[in-house]
Amino acid sequence: MTSQLRAPDHSGADTRPKTSRTKTLLPWLMVAVWVGLVVGGYSLAGKLDSVTRDGQADYLPASAQSTKVLEAEAELPGGENGLLVVVSERAGGLQPGDREAVARGHAELVERFGSDGEGSPEIVESDDGTALMYALSLEGDAAAEDAEVTPDARQLLKDQPDGLDVYVTGPTALGADMDEVFDAVDSRLLLATAGVVALLLILTYRSPLLWLVPLASVGVAAITSMGVVYALTQVFDFTITSMSSALLIVLVFGAGTDYALLLVARYREELHRHERPIDAMLVALRAAGPAILASAATVVAGLLCLLVADLNSISSLGPVGAAGIAAALVVMLTLFPALLVLLGRRVFWPFVPRLGADVRASGSRWAQLGELVARRRVVGWAVPLMILGGLALGTVGVNSALPQLDQFTRSTPESVTGAKLIEERYPDQGGQPLTVMSRPAESREVLAAVESTSGVASAEIGRAGDDWVEISAMPVDPPESSGETATIHQLRENVREVAGEAALVGGPSAEKLDEAETNKSDRNLVMPLILLVVLAILGLLLRAIVAPLVLVATVVVSYFGALGLCNLLFDHVLGYAGLESSVPLIGFLFLVALGVDYNIFLMTRVREEAVLHGTVEGTKRGLATTGGVITSAGIVLAATFAVLASLPLVMLVEIGILVAVGVLIDTLLVRSIVVPALTMSLGSRIWWPSKLWRAEQDRVDDRV
Repeated sequence: MTSQLRAPDHSGADTRPKTSRTKTLLPWLMVAVWVGLVVGGYSLAGKLDSVTRDGQADYLPASAQSTKVLEAEAELPGGENGLLVVVSERAGGLQPGDREAVARGHAELVERFGSDGEGSPEIVESDDGTALMYALSLEGDAAAEDAEVTPDARQLLKDQPDGLDVYVTGPTALGADMDEVFDAVDSRLLLATAGVVALLLILTYRSPLLWLVPLASVGVAAITSMGVVYALTQVFDFTITSMSSALLIVLVFGAGTDYALLLVARYREELHRHERPIDAMLVALRAAGPAILASAATVVAGLLCLLVADLNSISSLGPVGAAGIAAALVVMLTLFPALLVLLGRRVFWPFVPRLGADVRASGSRWAQLGELVARRRVVGWAVPLMILGGLALGTVGVNSALPQLDQFTRSTPESVTGAKLIEERYPDQGGQPLTVMSRPAESREVLAAVESTSGVASAEIGRAGDDWVEISAMPVDPPESSGETATIHQLRENVREVAGEAALVGGPSAEKLDEAETNKSDRNLVMPLILLVVLAILGLLLRAIVAPLVLVATVVVSYFGALGLCNLLFDHVLGYAGLESSVPLIGFLFLVALGVDYNIFLMTRVREEAVLHGTVEGTKRGLATTGGVITSAGIVLAATFAVLASLPLVMLVEIGILVAVGVLIDTLLVRSIVVPALTMSLGSRIWWPSKLWRAEQDRVDDRV
């Protein structure tokens, strides 16, 4: 210690050894490298939007019939066939001038965009005489550019008699409204996330300068990750959706800030022992680096498990999220430490760490919690696990099939309002067509099979190409109802008996059905794989078997408790129509991978202390040292994901709330109480069969 406390030489000559001068120059070199990388990579980051796609096929299973139908439709004359449905309503009953106005608008749309379909009724009046409805099939260029069709159609129909409300809906309009919502997600989410992180960092550090350093570093990580993801899309064939782009921002800000908090805590601790910031930082990196690396490896490995999923939007999230975590890791272990070292101790003002001060003084509350848990070990883990088990009962009867018309949280789009109006005014005609694709040679047999299917009101042959013939089938039951679902299953079975794999059934309702069923099969495949990967990483890090099993088990219980609680919240408080089918899997990935992170940070420190003081005392010391910073990190991560709740899409709101609630449960209850209580209850057995377990057993034998 005397060498670290030696007074500096003020003689004017540089008496420092060469290695010391190299260490001094290293932070400057690191900052210079990152300035060059950011300048060079900024243009790549800006191109990410150009490769982001939100077509229906981008969210569907790669192997599903509905996806193959979309691919087959693209080969027909005119490409994919779009469909607009226009419904006009006057609440007090239609007036004579209304019918002429609707007929005029219908004719203008047909002339501008396509036809209303050969043989189909042009304009249908509702039984109660309050509404008129017609459908418009988009053809040629209109179908290919359906993003512009919807606003153009609405503008064309803007001039209507007073009191007559007109709504443009149908699959094409619903897709256009969804795209409009997604277009505003990234910029809005980036600003909101940065604002939340900045506020929490200011409250955490209470310093006018320190909060800027991690925020700026995370901003660099975000730019880097977007540039890396864009570059990956130019090399590998995977889809970037607005959902994965939004989650990329949240992941980078959340994980990057967590790494910063953990590194700053250890760096501040070492500044009490080392005079020079560079020496303190190198020690802090050696001490905290392995845990941060293991944490990032856990999340990256978990994300890459998504590559085995069949659903396009889920499998694409794997490489996107992994690139984000990797970028956050590299930036927070290189650029961020360099900036802290260059700014020196003054960056902590007004709470500047003083050389030789008591390192553990600020951890007294966590030390007291450790003592309390040590005295009530069984209660410490049994009661919380019972509470979480009770919350998990909220998953019973969960509806994981959010209807398409209930995907928006507020400001209901015109397409949704129109579709619900059709369901109300046309109870026998509220269905949306199913698309059956057949090979030309079997088209008549397939049409007969479609017409004979119970639950199909009508069917007719539409466009035909060299390889495919399109058959439109109108179901009796309303969209996404149990009756329509049964019709889709029966229809697929009937056409398969006639034409085998040469007949496919798709359409909007079939797409939602395929998405929900594939999400279920993906969960059964990906969830166990994530658990195995996380267990393997924990085993290698802790060099034990019991500890990884205990840690993973607590995180899984925490996940199901959070899922049950959130399901009750979504159903009874927020009034959502169901849980979006991809939410359970995405929530499981983040809560297991990110939840294990905090246990990694805690248990690596506990293991470090246990080598010197034994498991029970080491657990108390580890909790006292890491409790504050891990809790701060958990709150920041939860708040970052909670930002998703500000967006107008139920799917992103549910993901954000589920992960935020799960992280808080894991941080405040599981990691702070349950894991320490289980560790102290198991004692040295937690490290079985490592050398640490054998060493503690030998100490016990010696005392006996």
